[in-house]
Amino acid sequence: MRKLTFAMNVTLDGYIAAPGDDLGWSGGEGPDSSPSDELFQWWSDRVAATGLALYGRKLWEGMSSHWPTADQQPGATPAAIEFARRWRDMPKVVFSSTTSTVDWNTRLVTGDAVTEITRLKAEDGGPMDIGGATLAGAAMRAGLIDEYMLVTVPVLVGGGTPFFTALDSWVYLTLVETRTFPGGVVLTRYETRR
Repeated sequence: MRKLTFAMNVTLDGYIAAPGDDLGWSGGEGPDSSPSDELFQWWSDRVAATGLALYGRKLWEGMSSHWPTADQQPGATPAAIEFARRWRDMPKVVFSSTTSTVDWNTRLVTGDAVTEITRLKAEDGGPMDIGGATLAGAAMRAGLIDEYMLVTVPVLVGGGTPFFTALDSWVYLTLVETRTFPGGVVLTRYETRR
């Protein structure tokens, strides 16, 4: 059975995007900044270790609008080139009823997300990451997420898209890792107690 992890940058007050889908806070070292080299490398290594990435439409649109050609942009850093290549090579599934085409080692699922995620978890293969608030929220409510990785940026944005969704019952977690990155960014990793 595959392990399913929900990992995203999150504000200290619990949002993965500020109002208006603003992600300018996500660098962690001031307004409109980029993540530290160490944090960017950590995310790149996560992509390299992911057997299958599950994306909701909005996150897919954001990632696919930049990363497929990021390694070909003038001034692309070696780290950005590596991330772009890893991202293109990583197998991906996009869940959307409005998107009509996907590319870059990706397949589209227009049916029920929980049914498909349950099927994918039962397969053999490497670990799966899930991203996007709506998609991850559906998996959370269905009890499908095995691990939560919060990369907490020390900023308060006061509203937006929450990391966690409303749940019908409590989910108990076990802390398995903490790590500090430059700029006061803190990784906390929790496993779901089954």
